[in-house]
Amino acid sequence: MDELIDGYRRFRATSWIERKALFEKLAARGQRPHTLVIACSDSRVDPSMIFDAGPGELFVVRNVANLVPRYSAPDHAHHGTSAAIEFAVKVLEVANIVVLGHALCGGARALLEGAPPQAQDFLPDWVSIAEPARQVAENLTRDPDERRTVLEYQCVRLSLDNLRSFPWVEERITDGRLVLHGAYFAVATGILERLRPDGTFGAA
Repeated sequence: MDELIDGYRRFRATSWIERKALFEKLAARGQRPHTLVIACSDSRVDPSMIFDAGPGELFVVRNVANLVPRYSAPDHAHHGTSAAIEFAVKVLEVANIVVLGHALCGGARALLEGAPPQAQDFLPDWVSIAEPARQVAENLTRDPDERRTVLEYQCVRLSLDNLRSFPWVEERITDGRLVLHGAYFAVATGILERLRPDGTFGAA
């Protein structure tokens, strides 16, 4: 915690002073982000840093393996990711949704190799969302490293497909109010790839 407090003090001494007017404006008018980013919880993958975005620009949802579940009828279960998507799309009216995958994803590894024994309460069920992606990866290659990379790409594609199962997302895509994007970040090199219209990934 001491490291975090030290960071806060640096923030107050530098960034807060530089952006005080911006924060005051955001506090007065509320947030109006242009993009929802669905990213992994991995501590090495910071969407605001990767996209060099400032306060108020991005509405960020992070979970294990940047997964989006398929739409399901409302019930009394806890749907954290779906609730965030609903808020971003229907309340904030974002114009873009970016699903941001990344290399060396622990969630993808858990899907391929099984969740760690000390994380069995929730993790296995969560990553099972990407079971169709795992099947694609398993069928494409036998090389373990290549299979994981294929799965990481497939998780982005699967989450984009699942986003379209939300009726109010699909409605806004159809009438042009919303655009979906896929991206993939290589941690070791800092290279960002975008999902192209032909379904392949290439340098941004």
